[in-house]
Amino acid sequence: MIKNKKQMMMIFSWIGVLLWMVLIFNLSSQVADESNKLSKGVTKVIVKTVERVAPTADFNMDRFNHVVRKNAHFFAYLVLGIFVTNAMRRSGRNGFRGVVLILSICVLYAISDEVHQMFVPGRGPGVKDVFIDSAGAIVGIGVYKGLVTLMKLKR
Repeated sequence: MIKNKKQMMMIFSWIGVLLWMVLIFNLSSQVADESNKLSKGVTKVIVKTVERVAPTADFNMDRFNHVVRKNAHFFAYLVLGIFVTNAMRRSGRNGFRGVVLILSICVLYAISDEVHQMFVPGRGPGVKDVFIDSAGAIVGIGVYKGLVTLMKLKR
């Protein structure tokens, strides 16, 4: 039974973590053609937007699509880092040990995501992707901690 608002917020925070992990899992479950089609669609939107601002810009679509795909990894794990940090803070896990636990959760999930991709047609694991995911998580943790510090200073 939920006793108070704090406990309810903690539960909702962990539900947010799980939902974001499900989203990452679903995106990783896309076969290569489907995943590439999605990222190429995003790439085209970005290129069209940039061409409006800088009409003389010249893009290699395949190379730029690769950049978009890697940034998607980084961003997905940046958000995961924020969500896990928030859930851990609401669970009373702060300090250095809390950060180590947060990072461990994110990195282990990144590793499991790459292992999962071994079983998806046309996809495969990438050690480089785990490093990109981990960097995203580290930035997410830093962004969250920085915002919490700024909010405390303003009070």
